[in-house]
Amino acid sequence: MRIKTALLGLLAGLAGVGPAAAEFPDKPITIQAPYAPGGNIDVTARIVANKLKDVLGVTVVVDNKAGASGMIGSATVARAAPDGYNLLVSANSMVDVPAIYGNAPYDWKTAFQPISRIQSVPGVITVTPDSPIKTLADFIKAGRETPGKITVADSGIGTTNHIVIELLSDATKAKFTIVHYKGGGAASIDVIGGQVMAQVDQLNASIGHIQGGKLRPIAVTSDARVPELPDVPTVKESGIPELKDFSYYTITGLFGPAKMPPEVLKKLYDAMVKVLTDPATVKRFAELTAEAKPSTPEELAAMFDKEDKTAVPLIKKLGIKPE
Repeated sequence: MRIKTALLGLLAGLAGVGPAAAEFPDKPITIQAPYAPGGNIDVTARIVANKLKDVLGVTVVVDNKAGASGMIGSATVARAAPDGYNLLVSANSMVDVPAIYGNAPYDWKTAFQPISRIQSVPGVITVTPDSPIKTLADFIKAGRETPGKITVADSGIGTTNHIVIELLSDATKAKFTIVHYKGGGAASIDVIGGQVMAQVDQLNASIGHIQGGKLRPIAVTSDARVPELPDVPTVKESGIPELKDFSYYTITGLFGPAKMPPEVLKKLYDAMVKVLTDPATVKRFAELTAEAKPSTPEELAAMFDKEDKTAVPLIKKLGIKPE
């Protein structure tokens, strides 16, 4: 009887012990790139995913859920379990878009866990090769003298490309007709095809078209000229007094849902440091005129807080609303 009782007790004890918790990650990871393929966010996400799979030893796939200027894909991650298997690549437009829509399905300050900065890249203003607009001064002059005649494409309402156009317009009082797309790739196609007259995009997304002679750059938004386009002046060099201090960068980072376990966050952060300090990754981003550089989660949060203090007041001042 004592033996039988002991065996029953042992079996009961074993029944209460579940399988050991698997160490993160043990299944595929999905990275949301919440814009159409071909733009800065998509390109960045795919470079990171390709390297991250080697560092973490699992499949990492990129999913493009475009729409609502990135809010549809972002909301997917905001609603996901905070287990590290659903991540988001986003830019500082994450801050701007909710200020425009006003009914965002999440609060960007509380819905996401910053993991690391990925890269920063300046914007570039481009026209078609045969455009009569040769310089940024021509562009601004046309916007002043013929308000609304110049059509300018961006990758969506509230994106950093859109914000650059609004900043230029607000500073110089030039007026443009802004055409919003669901990604920079689609915008470039229409500019190249002549349906739109100009485009503001991240330089890393446009550099291929520029080098291929399909788009002609008239200015970059960086503090200094970029090595890949040494003959293209900065906005500061345009000779327009109102733009003498102008510069703007799109900062792209990796995020997860809020309330991720500390050990998962650390695993992802450590992996991103390896990805972004790998010489091949650094070279790849440099080829696209972007600077790959990791940051701590706290540093990435501070970068987006800065955007909240600069771009959001402009959005409110201009009363920018979704179309």
